[in-house]
Amino acid sequence: MSETPRLLRALAGETLDRPPVWFMRQAGRSLPEYHELRARAGDFIAFCHNPEMAAEATMQPMRRFPLDAAIVFADILLIPGALGQKVWFEAGEGPRLGPLPDIARMADEVEASTARLSAIGETLARVRAELEPERALIGFAGGPWTVATYMIEGRGSQREAARTFAYEHPETLDALLKVLVDSTARYLIMQARSGAQVLKIFESWAEGLAEDVFERIVVRPHKAIVEQVRAAGVTAPFIGFPRGAGALVDNYARAVPVEGVALDTQASAALGQRLQASGKTIQGALDNLLLRAGGPALDARVEALLDQWGGGPYIFNLGHGVVPDTPIPHIARVIERVTGKRVKALAAE
Repeated sequence: MSETPRLLRALAGETLDRPPVWFMRQAGRSLPEYHELRARAGDFIAFCHNPEMAAEATMQPMRRFPLDAAIVFADILLIPGALGQKVWFEAGEGPRLGPLPDIARMADEVEASTARLSAIGETLARVRAELEPERALIGFAGGPWTVATYMIEGRGSQREAARTFAYEHPETLDALLKVLVDSTARYLIMQARSGAQVLKIFESWAEGLAEDVFERIVVRPHKAIVEQVRAAGVTAPFIGFPRGAGALVDNYARAVPVEGVALDTQASAALGQRLQASGKTIQGALDNLLLRAGGPALDARVEALLDQWGGGPYIFNLGHGVVPDTPIPHIARVIERVTGKRVKALAAE
C-alpha cells in the first residue's frame, strides 16, 4: 500500500476507491478529552500558542477515528494579534478585537508577524513527527476578507458594517486586504516548511457579496496568496473554501489556482461534478446539523454524496465545522461508512 496520503492523492486529481475523509473543526469541539484539555489551557489564544497543548488537541481526534488527515489546532484570528491588534475570547460569546490599528503601521509588522506565530510552526512539527506517514497534515489560515470583517467590526456579527465599509472606504479596505494577503502568505509558507502538507484558506464569510465585490475582496486576495506561496517554492496543494458563495464558486474555481475547492451545505450535485470535470478536486458538503441529528437521514445523505461525487476526485467532509454538541457515535458512524473501518472505541466519554 502506498504511504502517499489519500488526501494528497485526491488533491493530485486521483479518483480513489474511496474518498479521504476529515472534518472541519475535528480538533476538539465535541470530544470530552478536548474539553478537559481546554479547561487546563485557560486563555484560548495562549492555548493556540502552546505547541504541546495544541499538538495534543490536533492529535486527539486522530487517535479516536481512522481519519485521513489532521488539521492543526489554531485559529484564524491569530494573524490580527500578530499584526498588533488586541484579540481575546469572551467565554460563551466568542472573539473580541480591539480598535483597528493604523494600516501603514501593520504593513511594517508583516515580516515580524510571522515570527510571532512561530509556535504554530512548532505545533505542526510536533504533530508531523507523531502522525503516521499515510495520514496528511493540514495547515490553514483565514481568508483575508473574513479576517478583515473581524478586524473592522471587533467581533463576529452579520458583517453588515464590514460590507458597508467595503463600499464606503474601498481604498482603505484594499490596503488592509493587502496587509492580510502578505502576512497570510508568509504564515502559510512557514506552516508548509514546518510540516503542513496541505494548505487551506477558510473564507468563512464569502456570502452575500455582489459579483464584482466578490472578485475584488475574495478572488484577487486568494489568488495573490497562492502566487506568493508558490513563488517561495512551496508546492503543497491548496484547498480554497469560499463558504456561502453560491453560484460564484464557479468564478472562484476558474480564477484561483487552488487544487481543491471546498463546498458548503448548499452545493448541488451538478456544481460539484462541474468542478471535478474542470480539473478541481472537491470537498464537502455534509450538513453539520445533520451530523448532529443523526439517524436514517444522515445515512442516506452520506450515501448520496458518495454516489454523486465518488466518480471524480473528492474529499469527504462537512459544509461547515463540527457542532460542539454533536454525538460522538454519529461522527463514528459516518467515518465508518466512508472508510469501511470500524471505530474501535468510544473511550473517555
